[in-house]
Amino acid sequence: MFKTIIHGLEDGSGAVLLPREMLDSLNLQVGDEFQIIETDDGLILRPVRHDNRQRQMNAARVVMDKYEAELRKLATVANG
Repeated sequence: MFKTIIHGLEDGSGAVLLPREMLDSLNLQVGDEFQIIETDDGLILRPVRHDNRQRQMNAARVVMDKYEAELRKLATVANG
């Protein structure tokens, strides 16, 4: 069993942080998707499996979003 808490975000929504051990046991990485299924007993988290190419694209989007400003600067320098 794993425990975690819901962290509040500025827009009023919440973020659930999953422990590293859980990510490892489910073979999940940053950028992966999962379904949240509500049942009478609680919630079920189910990973959404994509092919490797889709998974790589999702991970690349996460990195590009995180470092967008830096990547733009690099592109400007590279294009002279």
